[in-house]
Amino acid sequence: MNISETDIQRARILIVDDQEANVLLLTQMLTQAGYTGTSSTMEPSEVCALHRKNCYDLILLDLQMPGMDGFQVIESLKAGDVGGYLPVLVITAQPGHKIRALQAGVRDFISKPFDLVEVRTRIRNMLEIRLLYRKLEEHSQVLERAVAERTAELRESEARFRSLTELASDWYWEQDESGSFSKVSGPVLEMLGLRVDSIAGAAGGFTNGWDKAERAQLQAAIAARQPFLDFVFSRVRTDGSTQRFRVSGEPMFNQSSRYIGYRGIGVELPANA
Repeated sequence: MNISETDIQRARILIVDDQEANVLLLTQMLTQAGYTGTSSTMEPSEVCALHRKNCYDLILLDLQMPGMDGFQVIESLKAGDVGGYLPVLVITAQPGHKIRALQAGVRDFISKPFDLVEVRTRIRNMLEIRLLYRKLEEHSQVLERAVAERTAELRESEARFRSLTELASDWYWEQDESGSFSKVSGPVLEMLGLRVDSIAGAAGGFTNGWDKAERAQLQAAIAARQPFLDFVFSRVRTDGSTQRFRVSGEPMFNQSSRYIGYRGIGVELPANA
């Protein structure tokens, strides 16, 4: 992810200094360096409001100002900045203020009297980091929106599928590698009138009344990890009537080619089929 020269030169920069000569010097230097988004104020009390309005990429802040010094401005910016990033480069002639400013959360400092080459270098480095940080934030937000939209689409699709399977006469099923059902959609439970444990009837009430030969044949296909199409099996109810089903299934494998179960569809056949 790169920051272009155009992005850097269009960056929004605010100069905050109570000395007009310093403001003019920094403004002239930035203009000559090709920066087009520079503005200034000699009133430190205005900085927070200006930053909320313009969301500056960099604030050049003098620390020694009457009424409201630079440290107070920093605390105000920290209290009002929801982005978690303080884009401040302080200007100071006091060596002891540098450590205090860095501890307060500023990113870098410029020493007075100005070394214009150093000033230009520090400003450019700060802007490149700040713009990269902002671009990463924007990219993260785009990804979050995309994930949220995709999640919503999947939930809507799943809801439609569930609705269709509930209306359909066929039922969809999945079972895990141990043979237990992990998903059943459709009227299968209502048709069977019991809790289904395995499509091959390996456990539970599903064994009662089922044709043993048919069940053995289906179990053999599943044990061999073979697909089966339109397999018909039946059971005898307690009242002596016969209930018949037709089922199709295929084995499922994960990306490592490990068997993870079966999935398929089924339907209860009419009594005269």
